[in-house]
Amino acid sequence: MKNSSLEPLFLPASPAIEPLMELTAGDFNRAELRHALGELNFNTAYDFMRAAARRMVLEQGAEVAVEQITAFDAIVQRMGEEQGHLLDIHAALMQILTAVHIYNGAIEDARRAAAATLNLLSMEARRKDEPFLLTLAALLYDLALVHNSRSEYKQAERDIEKSMHIFERLPRLNPDRYGPAHMMSVNAATQIYRSRERQTAALANAHEATAAYLTDAAAGVEGAAMLLIDSLAQEGRTLAKMSRQREAVQYFTRALKYLAKLQPDFGLQHLELSIDLGEALLEVKATREKGVHLLNTMLHKATKLNADDQHRRIVEILYNAKHGSIDILSFWHKLFPR
Repeated sequence: MKNSSLEPLFLPASPAIEPLMELTAGDFNRAELRHALGELNFNTAYDFMRAAARRMVLEQGAEVAVEQITAFDAIVQRMGEEQGHLLDIHAALMQILTAVHIYNGAIEDARRAAAATLNLLSMEARRKDEPFLLTLAALLYDLALVHNSRSEYKQAERDIEKSMHIFERLPRLNPDRYGPAHMMSVNAATQIYRSRERQTAALANAHEATAAYLTDAAAGVEGAAMLLIDSLAQEGRTLAKMSRQREAVQYFTRALKYLAKLQPDFGLQHLELSIDLGEALLEVKATREKGVHLLNTMLHKATKLNADDQHRRIVEILYNAKHGSIDILSFWHKLFPR
């Protein structure tokens, strides 16, 4: 369930929700479900609602999920005046509904659901407790995706910046639970921010904040971090193709730092990223020697890993660096001078 906060990797679910999933099978009793959720702590209830919504979308379709969530939310609202906990459930349901609409491509419906959620949260805007912050941060993550899809880039940047800030705080309470959401909000920021400077600043801040929980990370944190590493590597390769090697070096370096935290043992992914970094360093006059040294070191690493393709790539890069490759562009300028 990509491109919304419903993606499983975004927030690992508590095992405590497994018995509850049976309550949503078939024609479930909504009043019974409301009572069950009223007895749960917020995190377990939230995990259950996300998982149930995701299952409905995958098994019955997004339209059925929207219908069921809306009908259940109506029951929660009728009872919500009596119990503050159910008001939190109401806001969480509307945030989850926003994510379902995004998955379904119903952007206008997502905006309306998001507005309803923001209205609920604004009633107690000074709250700093975990249920409030989680719902708000997840909603802002989804809103950033909505605004970005509508080319409303300034608003999308504001949304993801606030979401990142909250998800930077929540891992202090529970790094295994909230670390993945933090990593994924950073990953989204690298794609939403239009400014390379803001991207770099976000990555730098994230690196400091995540250092504490990336080592010996839980599976969820590691999975989200690997998505970020892949995004950084792809961005670096895109920049390198655009002859923006200085910027590419920053992205490859950051990706390698994250990877080293997660996987201390040098492997094939380390090798490929190091080759990318070495090639980019070669293209910058001031760092050319560093690039040569790194690539020569990687030759030995490739031999130890029996990575024949990567070994050939390094040899080719070093050969072209020493002897020069055919510069078609120089011929073009001679034929068609400005």
